[in-house]
Amino acid sequence: MKLSRFAAAALTACLMGATTGAMAVENGPAPTMASITKDGSYTITSTALKGTGFGSATIHVPNGTGPFALVAVCPGFVSPESSITAISKRLATHGFVVVTIATTTLLDFPSSRASQILAALKAAVATNNPKIDVSRQVASGWSMGGGGTLEAAASTPGLVAAVAYAPWNTSSTKYKSITVPSLILGGTADTIAPVSGHSQKFYDAIPASTKKELAVIEGASHFFPNSAGEPQSYTNISWVKRFADGDTRFSQFLNTQDPKFTTWLSTGPF
Repeated sequence: MKLSRFAAAALTACLMGATTGAMAVENGPAPTMASITKDGSYTITSTALKGTGFGSATIHVPNGTGPFALVAVCPGFVSPESSITAISKRLATHGFVVVTIATTTLLDFPSSRASQILAALKAAVATNNPKIDVSRQVASGWSMGGGGTLEAAASTPGLVAAVAYAPWNTSSTKYKSITVPSLILGGTADTIAPVSGHSQKFYDAIPASTKKELAVIEGASHFFPNSAGEPQSYTNISWVKRFADGDTRFSQFLNTQDPKFTTWLSTGPF
């Protein structure tokens, strides 16, 4: 189900109004490479999330006082929710409320997935869980879910961050309006959404004035987001920490190229 123009505008206005002040949230200890390449300091509780506008969902909540930024993660074409669970739960253990969704049908295209990401964020906010900071919301997704993530960022500038894993889409036109800090992760061995035809084009379409990064993993196939492997997992954590929490302790992991990245472009330093 698509959000109406009014609903999308209302969500954007709410987020933009709530994020105009300075943010600096430090959830968890000072990071090291060793600490961000494994589960974080929070245990999590996972339960079903009820709502409309998406197939089904699970909400992963840190067992801490919070409040925590909210992240919605969407899987790819013909892929179940479980395909993005591992990397999403890893993120949650570092101090984020993370919603993983199943799409309405396995065949939904990026525009539909964008609407479903936004609907999942709305459903999580509607729980009135005091651990959720509703002013800090993030879109994320893999493959067509990654293409949808960037569409959600384009339509909802009040989001505080976006992370697209091996994103796939037929067009990058909408991405020219993205102002949300956006991380794109790709793989050199991806034959489904080859970097040259997808991740690179999407990165190029996002304005140079936007905080953005493209990191391409040597030897990674299209399915690298299906595990909490590295360097994708720690880069994801660092991006969301930096832009959803405003935690500059994680800038060090975004401003230096990991040797596993064969392509590494950004508008940083961050």
